[in-house]
Amino acid sequence: MLLSERLHTFVALGDFLRSANAQPELTEIIQQAYYKNNWFTPENSQNALSAIANEFLTADKLSDWVNQYDIKLDEDPTQQARTVGVVMAGNIPAVGFHDMLCVLISGHKLLAKLSSQDFVLIHYLIQKLKEINPRFSDLIEEADRLNAAEAYIATGSNNTARYFEYYFAKKPNIIRKNRTSVGLLMGEENEDEFLKLGHDISDYYGLGCRNVSTILVPEGPNGEPYDFTPMLRTLEPQVSIYLNNHKYQNNYDYNKSIYLINAVPHLDNGYLLLTENDALVSPISVVYFQTYKTQADATAWLDNHAEQIQVVASAQGWYPRSVAFGQTQRPGLGDYADGVDTMEFLKELEVRSEK
Repeated sequence: MLLSERLHTFVALGDFLRSANAQPELTEIIQQAYYKNNWFTPENSQNALSAIANEFLTADKLSDWVNQYDIKLDEDPTQQARTVGVVMAGNIPAVGFHDMLCVLISGHKLLAKLSSQDFVLIHYLIQKLKEINPRFSDLIEEADRLNAAEAYIATGSNNTARYFEYYFAKKPNIIRKNRTSVGLLMGEENEDEFLKLGHDISDYYGLGCRNVSTILVPEGPNGEPYDFTPMLRTLEPQVSIYLNNHKYQNNYDYNKSIYLINAVPHLDNGYLLLTENDALVSPISVVYFQTYKTQADATAWLDNHAEQIQVVASAQGWYPRSVAFGQTQRPGLGDYADGVDTMEFLKELEVRSEK
């Protein structure tokens, strides 16, 4: 299948997801996803599918992305498509779609192990691709075991990563571990910026690696503590959004009770808990904070934790290599997980096939 045909198919999928005619069908699928996994509320699943359609599946964005790579599998007979096994994550709706897109656009075959937590949406998108272009049926297979794969992309926890490294070590692989995101405040943020940071913290209930779980805040000139009151008051009206989900409320009630019983100093705005902690990954409904004295101190801290950080967010993206508040959960096609260029990895498989 030519690259142009693959691109056209994904553009058609984007057109479908954006169309008014698709909405009744999507509503039904989204409801099924919610029945399967109550973290996947209809609003969150709709947001995820809209982001896929608008940030990934437009002709211009796909063309600009693909043009950065010299994809030759459909024009060079000396090169051979590989079967790439993908162990998909399932922490937020349709999170495995980007890996699927990379494998298929690069010209390889996809052998996908879907997460039980995100089976409904990913399976639906696979079936829709095959419906749009039946030739994709020969390029996509869902499987529980990936023994037939010639390369691997696997996403999981630090514990499962050790398992992946053991079993996949003999073949080309990308293995992703736990990561989280950090918000960097400079003490001059306004209400609008706090609202955007709130989305970075709590969208998808904070379950994604691109969710901010730790924030760095400046000390006052005389060492006085940072005043979180404006931020917490700005976000407080969102309490009903999050506590209406019983799974989130259970986490909030549990963490709050632990802090109260153990006399852990913390701040609380009714749905979000803030506490000072040296760890990087906070529990659901909790945000950790740490302080810095100078920007150089903040930079040193971020550099020391770079291997654990997915995204750094700052107001208007003022900090180098950061994104603006409100953008952590809106990655583009070239925003690769763990900073590893998936398309370059897949292109390297073409080179290997010549040897």
